[in-house]
Amino acid sequence: MNKIILNIGLLVFCFSIIFFSQREMPIAEVLIKSFIVFISSTVILSVTAIVLVKLIQKTASHTNEDPENTILGSKAHE
Repeated sequence: MNKIILNIGLLVFCFSIIFFSQREMPIAEVLIKSFIVFISSTVILSVTAIVLVKLIQKTASHTNEDPENTILGSKAHE
């Protein structure tokens, strides 16, 4: 999961370099702004992933409370 988030962050970094360089800014300013966008997008994606995983685990734990039910909702074969 962390590799996926990092790769998405790097993709956003590359797009932001292209976006800011199109505005004819100095290269140092382009890199600084792109790095800020990279850090903020990676943190936001990480927090979102953590919240989603916790929500899925919480939902899965509520549905698995009755051990006699299978995935399809019918009772286990005897």
